[in-house]
Amino acid sequence: MSNRLAELTARVAELEAERALTLRLAQTDSLTGLMNRGAFTSGLCERLEEARAHGGSVALIVIDLDRFKTLNDTLGHHAGDLLLAELGQRLREEAKPGDMAARLGGDEFALVTDDVEIAGRAERLLAGLSQPQTIYGRTVSPGASVGVARFPRDAQDAADLQRYADMALYRAKTGGGRRWSAFDAELRQASEQRRTLEAELRRAIPAGEIVPWFQPIIDTMTSRMVGVEVLARWNHPEQGLLSPAAFVPMAEELGLIRSIDEAVFEAACARTAPWVAEGLIEVVSCNVSPRDLMDPAFSRKLIKRLSATALPATALTVEITETFLLQDMGLARRHIERLAATGINVALDDFGTGYSNLRALMHLPIQTVKLDRSLIDDVGRDPRVSKLVAAMLHAARSLGARIVAEGVEDEGQALFLRSAGCDRMQGYFFARPMPADAMEAMLRDAAEPPTPRRVAVG
Repeated sequence: MSNRLAELTARVAELEAERALTLRLAQTDSLTGLMNRGAFTSGLCERLEEARAHGGSVALIVIDLDRFKTLNDTLGHHAGDLLLAELGQRLREEAKPGDMAARLGGDEFALVTDDVEIAGRAERLLAGLSQPQTIYGRTVSPGASVGVARFPRDAQDAADLQRYADMALYRAKTGGGRRWSAFDAELRQASEQRRTLEAELRRAIPAGEIVPWFQPIIDTMTSRMVGVEVLARWNHPEQGLLSPAAFVPMAEELGLIRSIDEAVFEAACARTAPWVAEGLIEVVSCNVSPRDLMDPAFSRKLIKRLSATALPATALTVEITETFLLQDMGLARRHIERLAATGINVALDDFGTGYSNLRALMHLPIQTVKLDRSLIDDVGRDPRVSKLVAAMLHAARSLGARIVAEGVEDEGQALFLRSAGCDRMQGYFFARPMPADAMEAMLRDAAEPPTPRRVAVG
């Protein structure tokens, strides 16, 4: 009986040890041995509760490596893993008793410590993490940026503390040489403004404040306006007209971009359908966000929404980016083939900025490419750029694609693109984006025949 009891006791101990090991592995980043994001988030909440109960303070330090993608691209992902493992060890060595060190994912790390001498602590962390390391015989000097937020001074809960530390980190990475930054009154004001803008954006979509603007597309040979590109603008009741840069990134983070795209699309179709019917334009070009394209039902939904408007399918061009092609070529093919089967034209945006564009043209039914504006700046001035653009135009034409150049800003660029065989152009040289009424007036003025000149007789 005693032997049996001893066996059961030993077995229970084994199971407890296995359970403890499983739990530890579930809470540990396999590459660095540090806490993973899930364990860190739970630990941070517990740490704040303890500090709140005893009147203590806590500092959250988030660390992001600089130029890590470049290392991965040049030496390979295994070299990147070696660097991350080494930096994890350095962070563990820098941690004091009672600190929590974690790898949050990718090249982002975090450290929770007492709110004491933060400036000196941040500098020491940066110095330790930036020490050179030899990988595959090459000396790598990893740079890093640091953001700091404190409890209870800056935030009262874990979510806000992490958000404020990330804001400070972003300022450090974009602050022109400042390697670390702490959350302060300036960032708090920016945070409050953003929260207000988020609430206003949620209200603005159903209120119809996000509206389509239009930029004309010009036929290179005839200089005639043959189409328009649809661009979103926000008619903010207090701040006035806001460009996409002011609200689209926020909309993507909040999951609102699809609602914005749908609202702008429907409004644009309603406004441009009469222009197409009257022969004022032939093409209406609309951008689609990569997030929308990742929806397997996107193309079916778009076709259904288009059928509810008076705009013909053959007049619509849907612009997609290489980012989406790289994410899921199979899904891209299904969307593109489905759209093309209904007569909708598909354009590859940002042509010339990546590596898969020509492959996409060879294997997908893409009828149009849009030459990226970054390639247009120096055409006609820099012979090397001009030769490159001419070669790209030739390659696209040889694959049967129509070429549209965007970002044309002066006559020299326009003349070069015309001589190089570019089909269509758009940009500030021809017209800036404008509201629907102004666009319609411009189209009607261009369509009116010139007034005959009277000739005096006798």
